[in-house]
Parts: sequence; structure tokens; C-alpha cells
Amino acid sequence: MVNGQLYIGENDQQWTLKKGETLLLLPEGEHFSVGPCTQNTVFYWLHFEHAARYENLPTSAIHEPEVQESSRPFGNSYTLSLPKHSKLADPQAAFNLLEQLLALQIDNSFWQEQRLLGELLSMLEEGSLRVMDSVQTRLVVQASNYIQQNYKTKVTNETLAAALHFHPNYVIRCMKMKYGKTPIEYLYELRLERGKRLLVTTDWQIGIAEEVGFRYAPYFSSCFKQYIGLSPLQFRKQYMAK
Repeated sequence: MVNGQLYIGENDQQWTLKKGETLLLLPEGEHFSVGPCTQNTVFYWLHFEHAARYENLPTSAIHEPEVQESSRPFGNSYTLSLPKHSKLADPQAAFNLLEQLLALQIDNSFWQEQRLLGELLSMLEEGSLRVMDSVQTRLVVQASNYIQQNYKTKVTNETLAAALHFHPNYVIRCMKMKYGKTPIEYLYELRLERGKRLLVTTDWQIGIAEEVGFRYAPYFSSCFKQYIGLSPLQFRKQYMAK
């Protein structure tokens, strides 16, 4: 979209496209106008033809593009991931590429055309990566909130994933990318930090382990010593001595 607003639909979805936004329509979809343009509206309409198969994936299934390594020089295959709907990071740069493509002569312009098209596809894929990052960020926030609210109960990768409606492996991967630790590592660290707080703010001799989600006190002591470097009793004595 260059200017104005475009009201367009595909199957059971509808969009209002504004300046700098892109929309990828599928060839077998039912495309229709949702309403007339109410202001001067300018946009580029591109048709892509390709021999390879494609998949229409939900946003939650977007992942980092994968390069399939080949034993042949320069023979690596690549899966291009384009967003259904996104906003260009630099709309004017994309417009300039499109104008250059339109200005090319039909004859004797193959390599210039391929170069410009490659740059344009790269810009479009950046939108997919931004969408992916946004999805992962929201998921990690939801996962950490769930753990913080339920750390006293039994939390597993499976129960967490079920609560968030994502595959366990995807939740683990996102947590490791954003926090550098798995959900279970995050859970145990949270429990032990809560345990530290109770050791210095209460005089409880027993019950702290259960309060922070450990079923067995000896296991809590073992994890605590591994995490802090001191046993719970040693940690409390060291704090009280200050």
C-alpha cells in the first residue's frame, strides 16, 4: 500500500490495508472487495508464480527459515516464509524496488529483474520474522506468568503447553531463545528464589519446601545447595550473622 486505505477480503477474513502494509493472497482463495475506497488509494499488485509447493501456516507455526544443506556447491535449498499480513519496515525502499522493476525493459533484463525481486522478497520475509518474534515474545510472557502463578503446584512441560495451546517443544524453544533456560529451569529457579525469601523473612523450620512447590524437603535442600552453594540452614545462618 502506497497511500489511502484498501478494504479487501479472502474467504472468511477481511482486512483494512493502510500505507506500508502488505497482504499475501492465496491463488485458490475467494477474493472480494469489502467496501469502496473512501480516499485516494494507491497500491502495487504483484502476481507470484512458482513451481514449488507452499503451505498456509497459522502465525503460531511460523519459525526461523531453515536452510537445507546440500553436498553440491551452492546447492542449498531454502524455505521462504512470507507473512500473510504485515507492515514493511521501510516502505519507501520497497516502493523504489517496485518502480525499478516496472522500469526494466522486457528484453535483456533477466539478471536485474532477479536481483530486484530477491531484494523485495527479502524485505517481505523480514515481516514474517517480526511476526514470529512477536508471537514468541507473547508466548514467553504467557509462559512465565503461568509459572509464576502456579509454581506451588505440579508444573510440567506438558501441562504448561496445554494451558498455552502450543506444542511443548515450541514452548521450550521459545523460552530458551528469550531467557536462556527451559520452562522447568525457570520454574526451579523461581521456587528457589521464593525459598530464599522465606528463609530470611520467616523462622519456619519446616514447610518452606512444600510452600514453594517441592514435595520433599530433602530434594529442596539438594536443589537449594546446588543453586546457592549453601544448604538452606547455612544460608539462613549466614544471613542472620550479617
